[in-house]
Amino acid sequence: MSNPIFESVYKEIFPFWNYISESDKKYICQNSFALNYPKGTNIHDGNECSGVIFVHSGSLRLYIMSDEGKDVTLYRLQKGDMCMLSASCVLKTITFDVFIDAEEDSECYVISGSAFASVSERNPQIRIFALETAVSRFSDVMWVMQQILFMSLDKRLAIFLYDESVRIGSDIITLTHEQIARYIGSAREAVSRMLKYFANEGIAEVSRKGIKILDKKRLRNLTL
Repeated sequence: MSNPIFESVYKEIFPFWNYISESDKKYICQNSFALNYPKGTNIHDGNECSGVIFVHSGSLRLYIMSDEGKDVTLYRLQKGDMCMLSASCVLKTITFDVFIDAEEDSECYVISGSAFASVSERNPQIRIFALETAVSRFSDVMWVMQQILFMSLDKRLAIFLYDESVRIGSDIITLTHEQIARYIGSAREAVSRMLKYFANEGIAEVSRKGIKILDKKRLRNLTL
């Protein structure tokens, strides 16, 4: 991909772009890569500075993992979203490990972490942008923690199913019980039992093809 294409994208997404030197713009573009990640690919394993990731197409899942291998989804990145937590060399105050997987076949623009960090040292606007971008995501993280710590499973599941239906624009959700459990921080068995309850109540229909929402109004009421 040519540098002018990167520059046209960065001009749109970076508020600091018009305030940095032409040499810094060129350096960022020269250290940018268009990478394709097949569905299921691990993009960032928490042990290195993978760089600043911008989702051009597809969907990514960002999560934390316990020593026992249990993971909790913090948030998901869709087209147009950016991830700074994968660039620990830029945000040195981030001391916990995060993992990123491609939920779908995804194309991402990745700026080398060392290059972005180098340019940010010369430009306070970039450091401020990086910090604000990371902080803005912590509201999503706190929402996840609030659900896990204080909400009942039926409410958490109802919120997820309703939000996912709105996100994809369909009442049919083609996710496995295991995937849903990871998204809401629960066990697959518990999710399966609750989905069975939703089915018995006529709220949803569960099959091998996925979950079909039958009564969106009742599902919405469970989220309140």
